[in-house]
Amino acid sequence: MSVVFEAKIKSNGDGPHDWFIELTDTVINKIEICNDLEEFSKQIENLGSTYGGRIDEVKWSQDKNVSDEQYSEINAGMRKYQEEFDKKSEA
Repeated sequence: MSVVFEAKIKSNGDGPHDWFIELTDTVINKIEICNDLEEFSKQIENLGSTYGGRIDEVKWSQDKNVSDEQYSEINAGMRKYQEEFDKKSEA
């Protein structure tokens, strides 16, 4: 069984912080709404624990109305979380 999650960035306003991520566990078709990257990190860890922490892929997409500024904020934040995750994995 391949464990694939989908993460879709959606806008709920015009400001740089007016976004959320719709996280979908495609195995059981469960959707979680994440209002910030900390919540996203916790939700993906929580959903992944169902599969022993093994997630094969996270497919990212975004709605057409997500601004460049919103995308940049999320992208920068995800790079930070990835760096922290990599450091923990190396230890």
